[in-house]
Parts: sequence; structure tokens; C-alpha cells
Amino acid sequence: MEAELLHLMREAVSARTVADVPLGAFLSGGVDSSIVVALMAEATRDPVKTCTIGFDVAALDESSYAQQVAQRFATNHHNRQVGSQDFEQIGHIAAMFDEPFADASALPTWRVCELARETVTVALSGDGADEALAGYRRQAFQAREEMVRAVLPSALRGRVFGTLGAIYPKADWAPRPLRAKTTFLALAQDGAHGYARALSITPPELRDRLYSPDFLKVRGDYRAEQPFVDLMRGAPARNGLDRAQYADLKFWLPGDILTKTDRTSMAVSLEAREPLLDYRFVEFAATLPQRARLRGTQGKFLLKKVMRRYLPDDILFRPKQGFVTPITDWLRGPLASEARAIASNANLARTGWFDSGLIAKLADDHINASADHSRLLWQLLMLERSLRHLGVG
Repeated sequence: MEAELLHLMREAVSARTVADVPLGAFLSGGVDSSIVVALMAEATRDPVKTCTIGFDVAALDESSYAQQVAQRFATNHHNRQVGSQDFEQIGHIAAMFDEPFADASALPTWRVCELARETVTVALSGDGADEALAGYRRQAFQAREEMVRAVLPSALRGRVFGTLGAIYPKADWAPRPLRAKTTFLALAQDGAHGYARALSITPPELRDRLYSPDFLKVRGDYRAEQPFVDLMRGAPARNGLDRAQYADLKFWLPGDILTKTDRTSMAVSLEAREPLLDYRFVEFAATLPQRARLRGTQGKFLLKKVMRRYLPDDILFRPKQGFVTPITDWLRGPLASEARAIASNANLARTGWFDSGLIAKLADDHINASADHSRLLWQLLMLERSLRHLGVG
């Protein structure tokens, strides 16, 4: 298995280094982009051109890890920082998409594409390995929660965990293992709905409160998570982890990750290539037993084991961070006024879709650090900019 996995990755990366224009790579300092850079350095004679975006919040800045990888493979490395001042660009970002798009990492992704385009025309990215090889923490939680669902009847789970979830205090600030409310509510549901909850920015019960009475009537029985739930239930899968990965590959990856990379790269005339989505690599990953993908809470286990010949353990096995934009800090600090202004925004008010009083309370709770509503607030900000761009509202 190890030899085949490495062979497929080498082939995938090598094939995507064929270009008659300048070529480089995104390097976040995480596992997947570091793997791509390592294999590019092996496959090419010239130093790899790499680009990194750091953040003005130290806890979320992985640029030092990217620098470590760049030095290890002697790349031609470029680094730039994104800060709260870049917020003024979100209208420009909204205009890149043909519908509202609220993944906050679109901002740094666009900035790294801008940076790359200064020296290259094609850039390799590390997208896809988390979906193919169970690299997301939520997938590890799903696998463990499915073990509980397998031994407890649904009626009992609904009563016990539903009650616990309702009374347990919400702790947005805590790591997922300590956010028992989230786990209890997920366990009260079947695997498909529980995983959809883990993936959602706004849980269903908050959405029901957020929408205006008129909008709730228009919405009727429609629920945004239903297509995702249907994918999981219809997945040609062996177990709960397979179902989660299948839905991620079919729904999350094209709808969020690839949409974001495609639009932000094309906005600066940069071609982004995805070697870890080579169909041979993805098909092989789908044949691997669960233990090769997920060992305990360690996702992408076999991939990391194979890559130890290239990368140190402090890159491969450090806690997964992801390309997380520090909107929690921004919307409590330099952008707090933007958070407060959402509730009275004229464009959103004209839609009649939301309860402005609740939005005001959520913004205050976030700014006061009694809850983390940053992703919901960012959604609303991006929705308003999209409506403005589309001439709606």
C-alpha cells in the first residue's frame, strides 16, 4: 500500500509540473501543501517557487512552518501577511462569485493567488487529500460517534443526548473534544444529520430563530442540509467514515474548496492545479481500509507515514489547523463596528429575510466574547456584499 500510494502521488505531481510558463506552488505550512512541494522539488531541477500567506493573529499564523519547509527544499519562497485591513476587499471578493459565497478563507486564498501571480502563471495546490484520506477532524469524530450509534437505539439516543444537548452550556471557545453540547446534539440524530450539523456554520435551531416569520413561510419544508444528508444516505459505503468522505467529495469539495480556489485564482489569471485530486490517487484512496486512513484521531495516517522520508514529524503530525482566517478576533477588535452594523444594514433589511433584533444580539454576544458567532456574521457580511454586487435588495 505504501509503495503504491507514493508512486501515485509522485506521478500526479510530476504530470502537473509540465508547463511552458512559470510554475510554482502554494505552501501553507500544512501537511498537504508541504507534500506537494516536497514531491515537486524531487521532480524538477530548478528551485520550486513557493508562496505563503500569514495572518496578523499569531495563533492562526502558520507561515513559520511554511518557511521551515521552504528552507528544507531550498525553494524560492515569498511570504505576505493578511490582516483586518484587507476587509475592505470583501466586495471585490464577492464579485468573483456568481452567487453568495461565505467561506472566509476566500480572502487569504485570493491574496496568495495574487502573490503567486507576481512570479508564476501556474500554481500547484494541496486540495483534496483531506476528503480522500479522512484528514478532517470532523471525520474522526463522525467515526467515533457512529460507534455509539451502533450500540444505542435511536429512540434512546434521541431522548438522552437530545436532553443533554439542550441543557449543556455552549462553549464555542473550546476545542471540539470539549464542546460536549455539539457532540450530544450530533449523537441525538442519525449519522447523516449529525455529520451535516458538524459541517454547518449555523445549526438548524438557530436558523429557525434567525429567519423572519415571512421568510419561514416561504422556506416551507426546505432545509439546506438535505442534499448533503441524501448523499450520505445513498453513499456506496462500507461504514460511517466512508459515507462522510463520500459526501465531502461530492458536496463539500466542489461546492466550497474547489469553487474558492477556482474563482480566486482565475480572478488574477492564475491556473491552479490539484495533483492530490488525480483520479488514480483518489480511486486508490477509496480502496484503503479505514485503519490506513484514520488511526485513532490521526487522519491521513498512511499518507503521513509514507511522507516521513521527506518531511519531519513536526510538520506531519502537529495538530491540524487549516487555512483559518482570524475573523473571530477581527470581529471583536478592529472590525467590531462592522459586526454591529450588520443588524441595521439597509440591503439586508430590505430583503425581509432576517430578525434584525437577533442579529444585533448575536453581534453583541460575539464582541463581548460570550459566544463565537464570527462565521455567521461573516456570512451575513458576504451576503450583503453579494446582494449589492448582484443589484438585489
